[in-house]
Amino acid sequence: MKSTAFVDAGVHYQPHYFNVPLNYDHPEGESLEVFAREVCQNDSASKSKPWLIYFQGGPGFPSPRPNGTSGWLKRALKDYRVLLLDQRGTGNSSVISHQTLQGMTAKQQAEYLSHFRADSIVRDAEFIRDALGINTWSTLGQSFGGFCTLTYLSMFPQSLEASFITGGVPSIERHPDDVYQATFKRTQEKNAEFFTQFPTAQSLCKKIADHLLIHDEYLPNGQKLTVEQFQQLGINFGVSDTFLPMYYLLENAFVTQQDKPQLRYEFLNEILMQQNFQTNPIYAILHESIYCQGFSSQWSAHRVRQQLDKFDYAPNKPFLFTGEMVFPWMFEQYVNLKPLQQAAEMLAEKRDWSNLYCAKTLKQNTVPVACAVYADDMFVEMDISRETLANIPNSKAWITNEYEHNGLRADGEHILDRLICIAQQIKANQIQHS
Repeated sequence: MKSTAFVDAGVHYQPHYFNVPLNYDHPEGESLEVFAREVCQNDSASKSKPWLIYFQGGPGFPSPRPNGTSGWLKRALKDYRVLLLDQRGTGNSSVISHQTLQGMTAKQQAEYLSHFRADSIVRDAEFIRDALGINTWSTLGQSFGGFCTLTYLSMFPQSLEASFITGGVPSIERHPDDVYQATFKRTQEKNAEFFTQFPTAQSLCKKIADHLLIHDEYLPNGQKLTVEQFQQLGINFGVSDTFLPMYYLLENAFVTQQDKPQLRYEFLNEILMQQNFQTNPIYAILHESIYCQGFSSQWSAHRVRQQLDKFDYAPNKPFLFTGEMVFPWMFEQYVNLKPLQQAAEMLAEKRDWSNLYCAKTLKQNTVPVACAVYADDMFVEMDISRETLANIPNSKAWITNEYEHNGLRADGEHILDRLICIAQQIKANQIQHS
């Protein structure tokens, strides 16, 4: 059953469904259903407000399901009608999961999934803009949503009034190896901060890792837990206020049963709940392809990690968490990724990825682009973001160390307000010099 319109706390929510081509180069072929939710204040004045489309981070996650008006949405609704887009393959948009892909061969899976990158997402947005009769609109992109924004600015700049990016300005030409060299360094720094704040955490982590090396422990879904999976909890270090919850989790990891230590069910269940790759496989299978343009990733993060043996745990070495990286062994260990292993290998070797960005178009940009760039971002390197913005006129970065990668979620009302002011300044300068 499809969603229907409703009003909550003075806000009107209107669902929209669109049938779009799977492959825009062959629009006569297979189609997908894409869902987006319009959100506006429940008054007549909102109908005349300009539009703002939101691109979620990921890749592979749906748009937020707001519960009340707070954060960035509260600020946005003052000036805009907001469209929360479930990017293709997520939420209510022809969802991708181990269930929906199970009837395909590996080759079919790889071909199908190759159409779920930023270029296709942006074409969906253009399809929707035209279907709704919108002349131009503004964009808000968080993390991977910022990647989508630069693709939009490359492909359809004439459709954009202004663009706001938070923690998501990518390189438009670097190989993912460069990206992972930088993010592994940031991950090491976050490890150092965590273990400095909680010195006993190192011994707790080593106790868990050593236990996993000699004892079989299974998550509630029957998946064997490994040291490598345990290390992936470090992805949390990229967002704010996670050091203390991590320490609490570690200090309560064990229970004694018949004089033998074993990992507590609560601990195992929490690890499973944090394995987003299980429920959102796009995040794993297409994560490295978001950097690829005419070349293959060939498991970039894995190759970079092989040069950093300090991340390979052994009982005589310090324990380190990893971060936002995808590795080939995940498709051997994760229950819901195992059926996608062959397709993942094909996509890792795929060389003919289309271009996501156009440097020439971006160098001629006239759309105000206001960006929050986080100095200590563990996922998107500040120096790379600055490098990109230096070649995009009418863009401006607000560089801050007040926030982690999740700044929009932590203090969205303030951040979006700041970015709107920056975009207005850019526009005023354009008018002054025209």
